[in-house]
Amino acid sequence: MAGCLSRSYSSSLFLAFLLLGVVVVSSDAKDILVGGKSDSWTVPSSQSHSLNKWAENTRFLVGDTLVWKYDGEKDSVLQVSKEDYLSCNIASPIAEHKDGETKVKLDKAGPYYFISGAKGHCEKGQKLVVVVLSPRHHSYLSPAPSPAELHSPAVAPTSAASGLSSGGLVLGLGLLLLGLF
Repeated sequence: MAGCLSRSYSSSLFLAFLLLGVVVVSSDAKDILVGGKSDSWTVPSSQSHSLNKWAENTRFLVGDTLVWKYDGEKDSVLQVSKEDYLSCNIASPIAEHKDGETKVKLDKAGPYYFISGAKGHCEKGQKLVVVVLSPRHHSYLSPAPSPAELHSPAVAPTSAASGLSSGGLVLGLGLLLLGLF
């Protein structure tokens, strides 16, 4: 009977740690205002004021939501392929938003490409690349990759421990405790 009680207790403890790990991982998601302020979705005054400079210094994780605030009468946000981003092709977007307060949920890791739908704006630099990191691969100590780095070959990680997140740590502790009981 004591063995059954111990297994029941350890199973409950494992489930509690597992749920805690899910809460810790999912609580990282946030709304991110594009450019860090309202009305930043405009043609940049110079290359140093481009939204890509802002994006290089911002962490984007799976589950985050990008928020654009702009004049929906004069502009739009187009989510496009890499090729359409590079050529500023507005003819066949993946998604088109014209509401003036656009929200796009970042539901997978990898690059997302956005351009202005206003004629000529993309060619003048009104475009954005956002690199989304998966929860198990993000690190708050390393800088976000720049759009130029997206075109370089991938490098294999040197250690499986380098991608351990707080949720993975909690799950690992739960598994360890399960083995102890």
